[in-house]
Amino acid sequence: MTQENIPSTRGAVDLSALANQAPKAVDSSAAATAASWTINVDEAAFQQFVGLSQNVPAIVSLGSPRVQVSVDLDALLTRLVDSKGGKFVLGLVDAETYPQIAQAFQAQQIPMVVALIKGQPVPLFQGPAAEEQISQLFVQLEQLAVQQGLSGTVPPFSGTATDTEPALPPLHQKAIDAIDAGDYAAAEAAYHEALNEKPNDHDAQVGIYQVRLLSRTQNLDLNKSREQAAQNPEDIAAQLEVADLDVIGGHVEDAFARLVTLISRLVDDERERVRRRLIELYAVVGNTDPRVAASRQKLARVLF
Repeated sequence: MTQENIPSTRGAVDLSALANQAPKAVDSSAAATAASWTINVDEAAFQQFVGLSQNVPAIVSLGSPRVQVSVDLDALLTRLVDSKGGKFVLGLVDAETYPQIAQAFQAQQIPMVVALIKGQPVPLFQGPAAEEQISQLFVQLEQLAVQQGLSGTVPPFSGTATDTEPALPPLHQKAIDAIDAGDYAAAEAAYHEALNEKPNDHDAQVGIYQVRLLSRTQNLDLNKSREQAAQNPEDIAAQLEVADLDVIGGHVEDAFARLVTLISRLVDDERERVRRRLIELYAVVGNTDPRVAASRQKLARVLF
């Protein structure tokens, strides 16, 4: 197992931006059987599958039917998820056939298992894992879901991943549609409109930060950005780029540590610039996330 504790719900960005088409889930033997909450997911179906994470944790297994370790793991995950009776759903992704999905999670190896809660990735583990380890992770994941208000169940799949997709508020849906079209300016405008209608719309505010993160990173190359930041430690823009990419890649603590360290070396307007970016990233990750709380303490020590 790569992690002992499950990260909180906001690991990076709203992954519903992955799919650009109205999705249909592909058939699978697991999904076709009675009372199964497991389904094969392709790129077209992924957006709908992410939508299910508004109701229950949606677990994504990135693997390959040509890799026996993946096949064995998927069989184990299917049994464990189905035994939960609708508290979780499981999407099986052939990462070799659909590399875009694997790239979105910055998967370094397969199998890799990630949960989604309210559209946000919660990295679980890479490689094989024992049943008791996965069961313990599921216990923690269920507790995390309850904390985020997801304590119900969904019906089993009946051949599509869309049966329980929740309806979004119209302006939020408008923003998601704009993200799907790659129009991040329109998406941010829709979220601003939602905030104007409802100033306490926390999801809209976080949506703005997420869209900005997507826009800032859409054309970045991780390796080049890291090299630039390493060669120029005082280059604020370079450090901000790597922090953004680390958040998207799930390396949340690294991103926070980078920016807190940078803030400690800055003064006045430059310090405030980086502090504001860090606050936005806190919101994207989730202010209840223990990693955010830990970083806030370190930030306070630097500032005061």
